Amino acid sequence: MPRAGDILSRAELQENFAELPPPLTDSEALVEAARCLYCFDAPCTRACPTEIDVPKFIRQILHRNEPGAARTILQSNIFGGSCARACPTEVLCEGACVDNTLLNSPVQIGRLQRHACDVARQANLRFFTPGPPTGRRVAIIGSGPAGLSCAHELRKAGHEVVVFEARGVAGGLNTLGIAAYKITTEFALTEVDLVQQVGVEIRRNSPQSGPQIQALLAGDEFDSVFLGIGLGRTRPLGIPGEDAAGVWEALDFIFQTHTGSYADCQVGQHVLVIGAGNTAADVATEAVRLGAEQVTLAYRRGDEAMPAYAYEYEYMKHDGVHFEWYAQPKRVVVADGKAVGVEFIATEPLEEGSRKAGLREVPGSEFTIEADMIVKALGQAPLLDLLKSLPDLKVDGDCIAVDPDSGATSIAGLFAGGDCISGGAEIVNAVQDGKVAAAGINRYLAGARGGSTNA
Repeated sequence: MPRAGDILSRAELQENFAELPPPLTDSEALVEAARCLYCFDAPCTRACPTEIDVPKFIRQILHRNEPGAARTILQSNIFGGSCARACPTEVLCEGACVDNTLLNSPVQIGRLQRHACDVARQANLRFFTPGPPTGRRVAIIGSGPAGLSCAHELRKAGHEVVVFEARGVAGGLNTLGIAAYKITTEFALTEVDLVQQVGVEIRRNSPQSGPQIQALLAGDEFDSVFLGIGLGRTRPLGIPGEDAAGVWEALDFIFQTHTGSYADCQVGQHVLVIGAGNTAADVATEAVRLGAEQVTLAYRRGDEAMPAYAYEYEYMKHDGVHFEWYAQPKRVVVADGKAVGVEFIATEPLEEGSRKAGLREVPGSEFTIEADMIVKALGQAPLLDLLKSLPDLKVDGDCIAVDPDSGATSIAGLFAGGDCISGGAEIVNAVQDGKVAAAGINRYLAGARGGSTNA
């Protein structure tokens, strides 16, 4: 399979992976900040899962106080820079902006948030310090946004915190699993550093099994444990041939853009992406930018039902991705041990206008799409083996069941948040889960173990 560097020059690849949208200039930020109406009981703040005070930080930008704006943002969301880049602001803060109705164009809150956070990052500003020591220690399993957000809040409260990360690099999918034109590895690691600045210890290459987690709970080293384990591998297609050479998992395709140079990334001439969520969109768009001659996204429903956000769909259309709607994969076509395409059958909904309606396969409508790289992008499966190894852990479907007000699980002293309780959500939701659990852990440490905390 060709490398991207065999198709495009390094300069072309760097241009293709420039961040989207581009950052605001200082002048553009001032103009955009001046558009804000600074609403009382601002709907944009209420629409933000982490409750960032949006009017306050925009007013600070207007008064050329970007460091103050960054502090306002990061106090509520230590991953404010990532959320500004990759969260669906059009359905969150910007979707709630009253300028949508007044001027048909919301204030570009996400880009303003990014502007403030970038100014603070470039100046290497530090805003937070650990609280007075409480003598308590908390173990965090997983260093994604949920785990690191929880760790940061707990350290500010004065607890010692140790994060156990299975991989050799911290940050979870924020570092490795989001399209590189949205969040680069280098940027993601600066946010990991923000958390480490308050004294959070991260132990990399330290996967934790169910028995190990039980030992952490039962031992004397830690007073509480937080699970931010995320999800596992891509869900299988369940069709013949899907394990053939040339069939990739979506995250493996995206990971390569973060773990090496773009020139070394493998990409097919004809790439076929199966699925229509945001990860599938990332794969399709990145494949085009790596130099694929043709990229096709196939989905068993129509575009009106695709899970990907509207802006992701626009990126794909802009980049020339071809779409095959109402197409159900039946088998991977294999020749000489390698995948050369996928056979589909056409589908049609049993009920018009419903995203959840059943589908029927249209007899005699089989067709094949040729491809030398096939990427499965059906979402991630839960880590069921790990969950089952904690016998007293209650689950809700495939997700860990928690108290929504504290993040507490059915096991005393064990808390959870992020994709392992949601089944897959946005960065900002994971951050809020971490904050909720940190507050719950503070209450648990003050009550169940006696004494007081600094929260």
